[in-house]
Amino acid sequence: MTIMRPYGDTTGDGMVQLSFTLPISSQAAGAKLAEGAAAQLANKMGMDPALVVHAKPMGPDFTFFVVYGRVHHLVDTSQVRVVEREFPLLTPKEVNLAIRKALRRRLVVVGGCIGTDAHTVGIDAILNIKGFAGEKGLEYYRELRVVNLGAQVSVPQLVARAREEQADAILVSQVVTQRDAHLHNTKEMSAAFRESFPAERRPLMVVGGPRFDESMTEELGVDRIFVRGTTPGEVASYLVDELVTKRRQVSTSGAQAS
Repeated sequence: MTIMRPYGDTTGDGMVQLSFTLPISSQAAGAKLAEGAAAQLANKMGMDPALVVHAKPMGPDFTFFVVYGRVHHLVDTSQVRVVEREFPLLTPKEVNLAIRKALRRRLVVVGGCIGTDAHTVGIDAILNIKGFAGEKGLEYYRELRVVNLGAQVSVPQLVARAREEQADAILVSQVVTQRDAHLHNTKEMSAAFRESFPAERRPLMVVGGPRFDESMTEELGVDRIFVRGTTPGEVASYLVDELVTKRRQVSTSGAQAS
């Protein structure tokens, strides 16, 4: 079955729950007006009927709403386009062995949060040895040398440190997304690295965060985007696939051609 409707109380009833905030007071005098405004918005978004089930003041001039109602839209999963994982998942032992055999040195990863982003939870979950979701972070891998720059790293600082450490890969986490800050910061980083490094020596550029779209790699100028729920093992496996497996295949094919 590729055609479906949302499920609320019974199969195919189309019931959904929506939450949002409006710049309107829901104090006693304006409570009905506020709820009416919320229902109107939900109606315009295709919910009919729309029932306001929760309204909570957010200060004197804003109200948070939860609306429950029916939509008549259909979902066709055959038309959904997603970015599938194209590399095999490796164990830490397999990652270490592949790097040691191919590079004969440690693979260098420099990571941090750029711009004004001070949220290190994401980058720490991937880099720190404590890891995430039951997996150890990249610091756990013997054949990886990890340099975690922490929060609020400027793009020039990141470029300079990548050159100093002779980084193979750059890992950047972006959690702050107001006014598309994560997109602007990523584009700035991409442009800076492409300007500062020749193509054959440029580090692999990887970004991650809860509000990124995996399909925007070309638009943002990076090599890979990881989204919410990514584990350290996935990142390590990707680095090996790009920096070891594929480069080895290119080298082998070039040698055969000559």
